[in-house]
Amino acid sequence: MMTGDVITVARETIWVIAKTSLPILLISMIVGLVISLFQTLTSIQEQTLTFVPKLLAILLGLMVLGTWMLNEIVSYMQSLWGSFSYYIQ
Repeated sequence: MMTGDVITVARETIWVIAKTSLPILLISMIVGLVISLFQTLTSIQEQTLTFVPKLLAILLGLMVLGTWMLNEIVSYMQSLWGSFSYYIQ
């Protein structure tokens, strides 16, 4: 296994991680922004107010996008294990 192969596997791994985690992170960020705007407009400065809506939004996002995320990770792992014999030479 050459240095270029290691870099390619690392790059693909980071890409799969970013691709599968980005939707959930965006959901969390958008919900946090909306709640922050609500807190600013109503002058409510309760720190725990953001926790429950973010948690519910993330769980809903995982329910909707979980199948796609799992399929992406499984297909990447199958391709990685499929070329395992190439990497151990």
